[in-house]
Amino acid sequence: MTEGPVTEQEQEHAESGPVVRDKRRIDPETGAVREQPAQPPSDPASSGSDGAAGARPPTREEELERQVVERTADLQRVQADYANYRRRVDRDRDVVRDTAVANVLANLLPVLDDIGRARDHGELEGGFRSVGEALEQTVERLGLARFGGAGDPFDPTVHEALTSSTSAEVTEATCLEVFQPGYRIGDRVVRPARVAVVEPE
Repeated sequence: MTEGPVTEQEQEHAESGPVVRDKRRIDPETGAVREQPAQPPSDPASSGSDGAAGARPPTREEELERQVVERTADLQRVQADYANYRRRVDRDRDVVRDTAVANVLANLLPVLDDIGRARDHGELEGGFRSVGEALEQTVERLGLARFGGAGDPFDPTVHEALTSSTSAEVTEATCLEVFQPGYRIGDRVVRPARVAVVEPE
């Protein structure tokens, strides 16, 4: 049962039995729409659906705790940004260093070629020999490695073929003769080896 305005008839029989209030909007006898009583405006402050209006203000301890959480998150973000910055700087510094060393060593390759030719012709003697060997040891410590030799399988990524011939004695493309050795720093090829290539018939 629902509650509504009490009629005079209901008041007369209030003591004699239960009260029935008719809240139907359509009158069943006349079919007319009944007027509805005005509803009092709802108080948003007392409404339970609005949690923000009825929420109590935070205490000083809660406000301080919130500020600590925010500052901690800010510091963590700054620390992460700084760590990423340091990694980028270190990586860029290594790249610049490797590039500078490679450029200097590339300019020394003709000198190393002269030392190698002098050794092949037996002219690397006396003081020139000690200077040449010291220079070779120095560039080796800087990471410059020499490669390329007769009999090596031909690799177009590290070899430059100056001549080509065929032979039944080989089963794959092979370096027959090295005209000029190649040099690399780590995985970076500073200069490819210039070779004569022999291929299977």
